[in-house]
Amino acid sequence: MLAVFLKTLPFFGLIGLGWLAARTRFFPQDGAAWLTKFVFYFALSAMLFRFAARLDLAALFDGRFVLAYLAGSSAVWLAGMAVARARGLPLAEAAMEAQCCMIGNTGFLGVPMLVVLLGDRAIGPVLMVLTIDMLVFSTLITLIIHAGRSGGLRLATLVPIGRGIVANPMILSMVAGLAWAQMRLPLPGPFDEFLVLLGAAATPGALFAIGASLAGRRIGRLAASVWLSAAKLVLHPLAVGLAAWALGVQPFAAGVMIAAAALPVAGNVYILAQHFGIAQQRVSAAILISTALGIVTIPLVMMLIGQA
Repeated sequence: MLAVFLKTLPFFGLIGLGWLAARTRFFPQDGAAWLTKFVFYFALSAMLFRFAARLDLAALFDGRFVLAYLAGSSAVWLAGMAVARARGLPLAEAAMEAQCCMIGNTGFLGVPMLVVLLGDRAIGPVLMVLTIDMLVFSTLITLIIHAGRSGGLRLATLVPIGRGIVANPMILSMVAGLAWAQMRLPLPGPFDEFLVLLGAAATPGALFAIGASLAGRRIGRLAASVWLSAAKLVLHPLAVGLAAWALGVQPFAAGVMIAAAALPVAGNVYILAQHFGIAQQRVSAAILISTALGIVTIPLVMMLIGQA
C-alpha cells in the first residue's frame, strides 16, 4: 500500500500546490479558469492526439470492454437517480446527482496519472473510458435536463448538443489522432517534438488547475455530498469491476477500467451544474470531498487490482 501511495502522491501533491496557491491568493481565482482553458484546448489536446496517433482502432475499441463499462456505469447512474428520486428531488436535479456518481476526472487526472503509472498499454482503455463518458453520459444528462425543462426533446435542442460534442477539443484531438494512425502516417520529427513539448504541460497544468479550482469550493449539503463521493469512489469501481469480470474483459484492461472508475468526481459536472443552475453547491462539495479522499482510495484500488 505504501509503495502505491508514494507513486500517486506526486500527482496529488501538484493538486495540493494549486489549492495552496489559490487559497493564499498568490494565484488568482480567475487564473485557474485560464489555466484550465490552456490545458483543455492546447496541452491535453496535444497529448491525446499523440496518444491516439500511435494506436489503431482495434486497440482502442473492444466490444466487451465497452459493454462492461457501460453496464457498470449505467447501474451506478441508475442507483444515483433512484436515491435522488426517493428523496423527492425533481428529475433534472436527480440526473445531476446521478452524473456525480459515475463521471470521473478522466481527462485532467486519469489520462496523465494512469498512463504514467500503468504505462502506454493503458492508453487505449483510458481513452475508451473518456470517450464513453463524453459521448454517452454527458449527452444523456443534457438531454434529460432539456427534456425536463421544455416538456420534451425538439430538433432545436438536439442541434446545439450535437454541435457541442463535435466541437469538443478532446474528441476532436482523439478522432484526428486515430485518423492519422489509420492512414499510417509517420509523425515528422519537429511535429512530434512540438506535441511532446506541448503535451508535457498537460499533466502539471491540469493537476495545478484542479487544485486551484478546489480552493474556491465550500462544503454544503454534507450528507448528500458524502453519498455522492462514496458512490463515485467505491460503488463505481466495484460495479464496473463486477461487469468486467462477468464479461471476461482482459485483466489488464479491466484493471485500467476499474482504476479510471475510482477517480474523483469530474470538474465538468460542476460546469454543467453551474450552466443549468442545478445543485451547484452539492456537486462542488462532492468534487472537493472525493478529490481529498482520492488521495487514499485511489492507491488502495490500484493495490487491490494489482496494476501499480
